[in-house]
Amino acid sequence: MKTAEIKTLIFVPTYNEKENVEKLIAEITELNLDCDLLFVDDNSPDGTGDLLDSLEKKYPRLTVLHRIDKLGIGSAHYDGIKWAYSQGYDRLVTMDSDFTHPPKYIPLLLDKAEGNAVVVGSRYLQEKSLKDWNLFRKTLTTLGHIMTRSLLRMPYDATGAFRYYDLRKIPHYAFDLIQSRGYSFFFESLYIFNNNKYKIEQIPIALPSRTYGHSKMSIREIFRSLKMLFTLYLKWVFNSEKLRILDAATMNKLNDNKKAVTEGGKVAYRKEEWEKYWENHKGSGGLLYDTIAAFYRKFIIKRNLNHFIKKYFEKDAQVLHAGCGSGQVDSDIRHWVSITGLDISPNALMFYQQTNGKYCKTLLGSILSPPLPDNSYDGVYHLGVLEHFTEDEIKKILTEFSRILKPNGKMIVFWPPEFGLSVLFFKALTFIFKNILGKKDVKFHPDEITRGRSKEHMTGMLKSCGFDLLEYRFDFRDLFTYSMIAVEKKELSV
Repeated sequence: MKTAEIKTLIFVPTYNEKENVEKLIAEITELNLDCDLLFVDDNSPDGTGDLLDSLEKKYPRLTVLHRIDKLGIGSAHYDGIKWAYSQGYDRLVTMDSDFTHPPKYIPLLLDKAEGNAVVVGSRYLQEKSLKDWNLFRKTLTTLGHIMTRSLLRMPYDATGAFRYYDLRKIPHYAFDLIQSRGYSFFFESLYIFNNNKYKIEQIPIALPSRTYGHSKMSIREIFRSLKMLFTLYLKWVFNSEKLRILDAATMNKLNDNKKAVTEGGKVAYRKEEWEKYWENHKGSGGLLYDTIAAFYRKFIIKRNLNHFIKKYFEKDAQVLHAGCGSGQVDSDIRHWVSITGLDISPNALMFYQQTNGKYCKTLLGSILSPPLPDNSYDGVYHLGVLEHFTEDEIKKILTEFSRILKPNGKMIVFWPPEFGLSVLFFKALTFIFKNILGKKDVKFHPDEITRGRSKEHMTGMLKSCGFDLLEYRFDFRDLFTYSMIAVEKKELSV
């Protein structure tokens, strides 16, 4: 039986590299490797793109792609990697075009490919590998290495671009988790692969001084990289689930969900607002909100939810987490009850799957009209959901929850009151961002239309929709943030 041909690509991004691309291509070609070459040029003012176009005629295995502007080194790698997937390549080598990544090391990268998802050319496996570099560049590179090792717990040379990727082992959508489009693309991507237990190997390389061209890393890019480094650290501490690479079957299901929403199926209610909310937050405000919200979910809400679920539901009960969002609060109770996470947002369901994986099912739908049969669940719970709807909408939602609950089914409600500390905190934070920091468009979450005005207001609405009150709590156990309510579906009178 004939073995399938393994396709290998070498990718090189360029910006103002006219003086060295021809020599680089010649040296790679002289290695006699069975591989193709891809150069992506960012509209270089020095004519690099035009020279590459002329070289395509000389080198039949060379492909040149042109981008409209200088869009960032990470962005170029992202586009090059995506192109490699689209063209059916199995193996990919990435490198710089300034000869700080000597072509002679490419065969060594490929020799280490067997069994590994990523192979990194490391500047730190042998002494004096940077001896020819000037003090500034050596200090900058060494500092980046120390910080990625200490903050991100990675033993690799994480800031370099000289790498091998096995595209058969890494799914194409894994690269979509990478937010950075600058130099931090390199340590962010390696951090994600490392967190997902992909096998990573290193080879020692000694790099010459920059013989051709000049460093393109600006002071602004240095600060962006530092910001991304600390962002990743905070994600590791509070939101590590967002870095999880899902299996192909789950991704296909979630993509079908996105397609259904895009094509205008039954799910339509405020979908744009919730999709935006569940996208990766950008900027300092988004990072701050993500960190605070994740801390609160994991260390405050989860503990209280565990108490209510185990108090009111039997082992293996079928329960619906309505408006499930990230599902970070479900990591304990998923071993006690069988959970279906319902949400209107495909982005939220992706996060939910990253958090809970095989333990919980997911369902795309609106809580105004859940696509579920009557009397199908033992319980429902929802945390910080009702306040985003009008009172008429809340009554419709509660009526729907009553419909899908079995007789005597129970519901747990976490409903923020107008006087809750989290409400006051985010009002103050919004004031600071808008009026002191000048961030006029800051918005931490969708509008809260109907916060609880009092115990009587919240429990009264629940009773009017067919529920009997079992328990009401608003106290120090969740830092006076939510009114925590347990109710039971009323028995029908005969």
